[in-house]
Amino acid sequence: MKIRRLLVAVLAAVGIAATTTGGATAAVPAPTAGPLQKYTISSAHVSGLSSGGFMANQLHVAYSDVFEGAGIFSAGPYDCAQNNLNTALYACMDTFMPRKTPAQLAQLTRDRAAAGTVDPVARLAGDKVWLFHGTNDSTVKAPVNDDLAAYYRALGADVVYDDTSPAGHAWVSPLGPNSCSSTASPYVNDCGDDPVGEMLAHLFGGVRPASSSALTGTLVRFDQSPHVPGGSPSAIGMGAEGFAYVPRSCQDGASCRLMVTLHGCYQYFGLVGDALMATAHLNEYADTNDMIVLYPQTTTMTGNPRGCWDWWGYKSADYAQKSGPQMTAVLNMAKALGAGTTGTPPGALPAPTGLSVTATTATSASLSWNPVPGAVSYDVYRDGTKVNSAPVTATAHTDTGLTAGTAYGYAVAAVDASGAAGTRTAPVGATTTGAAPVCVTAANYAHTTAGRAHQSGGYAYANGSNQNLGLWNVFVSSTIKETSPGYWVLC
Repeated sequence: MKIRRLLVAVLAAVGIAATTTGGATAAVPAPTAGPLQKYTISSAHVSGLSSGGFMANQLHVAYSDVFEGAGIFSAGPYDCAQNNLNTALYACMDTFMPRKTPAQLAQLTRDRAAAGTVDPVARLAGDKVWLFHGTNDSTVKAPVNDDLAAYYRALGADVVYDDTSPAGHAWVSPLGPNSCSSTASPYVNDCGDDPVGEMLAHLFGGVRPASSSALTGTLVRFDQSPHVPGGSPSAIGMGAEGFAYVPRSCQDGASCRLMVTLHGCYQYFGLVGDALMATAHLNEYADTNDMIVLYPQTTTMTGNPRGCWDWWGYKSADYAQKSGPQMTAVLNMAKALGAGTTGTPPGALPAPTGLSVTATTATSASLSWNPVPGAVSYDVYRDGTKVNSAPVTATAHTDTGLTAGTAYGYAVAAVDASGAAGTRTAPVGATTTGAAPVCVTAANYAHTTAGRAHQSGGYAYANGSNQNLGLWNVFVSSTIKETSPGYWVLC
């Protein structure tokens, strides 16, 4: 789990069973071998710890058509690592190096949404997100977790953030075998409360109490290879087998939710056995709340000796996008169980035709399109985010407040009398006039002497945006640009 340590002892495989806390039993049924089967899935959510938390965020962002919310124990914001191990270790776990700000990562997400490599960011608005970080957790530092909360809020998510627990770096459950402040295998701690219940209540809008009786569902042990691109789990750092807990009610045809739960580093089945599945306190809620829990599994490989999920690019530079091999594999598993995109409802209005850019200035872009029969207004999206605060009743719109010399992607959807937006157009590009802001690379000391930044407490901060550029000295450099007079941001 402590993925910034370079050397650790080899941990023996641990299986946790028959531990009792508060009347509940920490156990899972003996696994039953078989393929994943399709059930009636009403909604899908994702959760995870540490590397699994980073991965949960990636899945939620990339496939917001599928996943309606996320619960994350101790992780940072989307693509914090920027495909770089040192950045992952020293900026996105420790905080010795500067990292992208939540605003920059939100813009990166919008850019990728406009390019189609992740789902439109507008679908994250209003999604339920539950975050947790313990005060004794020094593995992923508190400022990094704070960035995750700020990132989600920047995209309009409904965030609950618990950062007051004395927990160490772990999943926290009333069935946890470890003390609250511990950071040790199998990384499931008991803090005398029930964060899992709080997480599910926020994600689902309410939850029935967890079962205190023996579990009645089935733990399916399935071959992960049919769901993995190329058919070889080990080639992408995934284990041969995964698991899914399916309550009796779901097997009998009830409409059920799906929770995809992703373990942390040093927490995969091949190392700790069923410890997470037995003590996470998810199956007990699954039995009383019609919830299937999917437990995909990683393993070790070159570049990943700790069995982490890929959140820094050890397997693929596309690790945080739809095309990432682990991303695709987990999505395929969720779909095999019955999860799928919500998409546009049958009968919704079609996409407008003829969308074009009619004019640009240094700070604006004007659009026009053809009318859609039955539309009462239109919504305009810039890089996946709706930009009109009031209904657009004409078949034209001018978007303002843009940056000179910058490319944007626009799409439009028709809105019917009920307020439902129909299918969006394919994005069209618009580039504002004027010169794009010039990126200036210099030592942080030089930035301050030139009036581009200022220093405080030994760190340099960009003037205007106050973004942290790193240590204030002649050895640490950063690259910034001026987007408006006196307002500097990281490039």
